[in-house]
Amino acid sequence: MVTRLSAAVYGMATAPTVAPERSSQATQKLYPNFKVIVLNDDFNTFQHVAECLVKYIPGMTPDRAWDLTNQVHYEGQAIVWVGPQEPAELYHQQLRRAGLTMAPLEAA
Repeated sequence: MVTRLSAAVYGMATAPTVAPERSSQATQKLYPNFKVIVLNDDFNTFQHVAECLVKYIPGMTPDRAWDLTNQVHYEGQAIVWVGPQEPAELYHQQLRRAGLTMAPLEAA
C-alpha cells in the first residue's frame, strides 16, 4: 500500500527555512568586573594585611602585597584585585573572614 501526502503537507515539508535577519551592529555586552577593596583600620598589622593578600589573592607577590598594604595605610584604601564577580566575592569573603576591613564589592 502506498500512502501519498497531500500537497499542503508535502509543500510544508519542503518549504525553505528563512532565518531572521541579523543586525550588522550587534554588540556583545560583557559582564562587569568588580573591585576588591581593603580599607584601613586601627587593629590589623601591616604584616597581617600583607600575609592575607599573598594567601588569598592569586598571583600576589610579597612585594606587591607590601605596596598595597602601605597604600591602605597611607591612602585609606587600596584596590587589591579586579575581575569577574564570582572570584571577587570569594576573595572579598576570605579577606573579611581573615579580619581585614573591606569595602563593599564595587563594579569596576
